[in-house]
Amino acid sequence: MSDGVRCMWMRGGTSRGGVFLAADLPADTAARDAFLLGVMGSPDPRQIDGLGGGDPLTSKVAIVSPSARDDADVDYLFLQVFVDQALVTDAQGCGNMLAAVGPFAIERGLVPASDGETRVRIYMENTAKVAVARVATPGGRVTYRGAARIDGVPGWAAAVPLEFLDVAGSSCGALLPTGRALDMIDGVAVTCIDNGMPVVVIAASDMGITGYETREELDANTALKTRLEAIRLLAGPMMNLGDVAQKSVPKMTMVAPPRDGGAIATRTFIPHRCHASIGVFGAVSVATACILPGAPAAAIAAVPEGFDKVLLIEHPSGATPAILSVDGEGRVTRAGMLRTARKLFDGEVFAQ
Repeated sequence: MSDGVRCMWMRGGTSRGGVFLAADLPADTAARDAFLLGVMGSPDPRQIDGLGGGDPLTSKVAIVSPSARDDADVDYLFLQVFVDQALVTDAQGCGNMLAAVGPFAIERGLVPASDGETRVRIYMENTAKVAVARVATPGGRVTYRGAARIDGVPGWAAAVPLEFLDVAGSSCGALLPTGRALDMIDGVAVTCIDNGMPVVVIAASDMGITGYETREELDANTALKTRLEAIRLLAGPMMNLGDVAQKSVPKMTMVAPPRDGGAIATRTFIPHRCHASIGVFGAVSVATACILPGAPAAAIAAVPEGFDKVLLIEHPSGATPAILSVDGEGRVTRAGMLRTARKLFDGEVFAQ
């Protein structure tokens, strides 16, 4: 496409990408994906000929449209544009870019703004689940200024609280797709879990690391990445995901005892590069693994008491709070997260 397409570039949580109205993009999937690869400048490690930042966290796309559902205001399709491959995938959702969807929907006139705060019900097409975002709208206008701060993002912004409705098994069909909290894969004890994001949770010590290494150290550890990928490829069919060689899920999270006052320390591969922090749904899945008897994470986590729990999931750039509510039998009944978002530009974007 040589013509410009209207786009709002936004930071959502600790991610960044382009947010489009579905009607503004090609209806044909192949044509759409080719356009988005051109927009991002993929495949190229630097994405020098596009707007991608040379990192999976800054090579993301959200596509938004009015919803025909009674329980949602808008539909949201997330696409991960690979950096170094000519690949666009909808195999996962993204809770960070989700934080940008509510403000975008209001700014584009898809949802009328209330004075003070506006609730936006978002149907997540990737997982067929609904989330509710609360957007600050003083005077009936979206504001991105506020006093909320999240680790991995400098400065302060308006809070965007997110509540996830029934996201367990959203990609794998069950919270524990294998039916167990502990499986042995390639001789390593793991938990295969999906509470909004398919994740394989492994004790860092079982992978020969401490779990406190920097992102750069882990990205340079070729032997570790080879072992993680071998486990991931075996886990895919076990998690009802099929052959995952060309997919961005499951994520691989290595856990260690917390050391900064949180519930657990994490280092996550997404799936072939170490995450600078942790994804929203990834954090929810890991937090859930921390309260499962017999799971590797539960053996080392510091879980707060009570039915309503805030678990700080430590990561390379700080900690992400996952909010879980459990019933009398310890089952998770509600999950939530606080994120922020910011509009970076609104205009037209071009591809070759």
